[in-house]
Amino acid sequence: MASKASEPSTPPSWFTPKRLLIIFCVINLVNYVDRGAIASNGVNGTLPTCTDAGICTSGTGIQGDFHLSNFQDGVLSSAFMVGLLIASPIFASLAKSHNPFRLIGVGLSVWTFAVAGCGSSFDFWSIAICRMLVGVGEASFISLAAPFIDDNAPVAQKTAWLATFYMCIPAGTALGYVYGGFVGSQFNWRVAFWGEAILMLPFPILGFVMKPLQLEGFAPLESKQTPTSVETNVSETGEVSVTDDGMLAGDQPFTRGSESTSRLWDQFTRFSKDMQVLLHDQVYVVNVLGYISYNFVIGAYSYWGPKAGQSIYHMSNADLVFGGITIVCGILGTLSGGLILDRMNSTISNAFKLLSGATFLGAIFCFIAFCFRSLYVYIALFCIGELLIFATQAPVNYVSLRCVRPSLRPLSMAISTVSIHIFGDVPSAPLVGVLQDHIHDWRKTALCLTSVFFLAAGIWFIGTFLKNVDIINEDEEGQSATSIRDKTKPLLEGNNYAENNYQP
Repeated sequence: MASKASEPSTPPSWFTPKRLLIIFCVINLVNYVDRGAIASNGVNGTLPTCTDAGICTSGTGIQGDFHLSNFQDGVLSSAFMVGLLIASPIFASLAKSHNPFRLIGVGLSVWTFAVAGCGSSFDFWSIAICRMLVGVGEASFISLAAPFIDDNAPVAQKTAWLATFYMCIPAGTALGYVYGGFVGSQFNWRVAFWGEAILMLPFPILGFVMKPLQLEGFAPLESKQTPTSVETNVSETGEVSVTDDGMLAGDQPFTRGSESTSRLWDQFTRFSKDMQVLLHDQVYVVNVLGYISYNFVIGAYSYWGPKAGQSIYHMSNADLVFGGITIVCGILGTLSGGLILDRMNSTISNAFKLLSGATFLGAIFCFIAFCFRSLYVYIALFCIGELLIFATQAPVNYVSLRCVRPSLRPLSMAISTVSIHIFGDVPSAPLVGVLQDHIHDWRKTALCLTSVFFLAAGIWFIGTFLKNVDIINEDEEGQSATSIRDKTKPLLEGNNYAENNYQP
């Protein structure tokens, strides 16, 4: 038998890990451009108004065209979250029986058509349904992209690659504000959605035409397939055919129905068992609880920040100030967090140390910032606080990926996403509004909100004392645990050439 060295080699695919990262970053950027665009004044618009003198101005954007109340306008954001939260665990569970890369292609296809549907909507319900489908489409990408990046990033730069990916969240949202404002004011709000669909269109096509990728910890789907029995029918002479296993051919439709029901039940049973594993994992639970507390503050900051800043410091351009702080601090802080963790040696224990330390220091700076009455002192201190706060993005997702076996990573990311929204930013905005209605002082309200950061830091600090294992590559039955640090390989490698010559 010829050795590997003597076999002819083929050049590796153009689809290298770095190109994978670039593609996923662009997709993530477009996802968050959409979130920023629908919140921009150019796309979201305003209701028609009339002055006491009888001078009326027509409404603009979605709200003006469909005559939406503020409640209905807010429902559009909630509709997106409903689709995202429901579909994320579903896509993560389907990754057990379907190729994860193909699932991303399916999700992005749904996203593209749904965004185009937003631009073609004709009333409140049509755009609300389309926004829900946008969330469904994004769910597959959110659940599965990070595990792919983790599998294929160079050993010494794994957290930095995750940080680059998550840096697209503040950058994309900020670009969405600019994009939506420009396109909506110069053309029409519908054009903004159609433009997003065109930008995304190449990626679902790529997801279907290229060779599918496989995640670590998932057996190739071909190995899970079993030969099907030979089907026979009643012949023209009236003879009843029998299958290999002795079953009458006429009974096969009933059997197929039973098999479909059995597969659905098996899928549900597998999902239930996986959820039990996650909920019994102390490291995972502590990490998500800290992330919920953290996102509780971040979500309220993003919604009430401009209004609080305008009230406390009498800013005339509060939107621009908070938007600028978010862009700069979000990008620099997120990248810094990933680089620092790589320098510290990427482990779960070190990730918890960075999470608790950065959040605690960031909370101090943000808290003190709101105590000062000088706008310039506030901006300086708040910027430092935001830099430290955003440094947590890469480490917190690193822990979610590394504390579970590879086959559970999609579900781990999905449940983390669902939890931080359901218990974090979704309830925080209205609760802060209720607090402000009782206190009637935005400075005190902001201080109360910022203090929740100390809770997040305390929860993550507990994580440093937990016994943890950095599980990198464990099969479904947990029979082996081999560190990916001992093997890194490019995606879609060119057989033996890639196996023997790839260097991260």
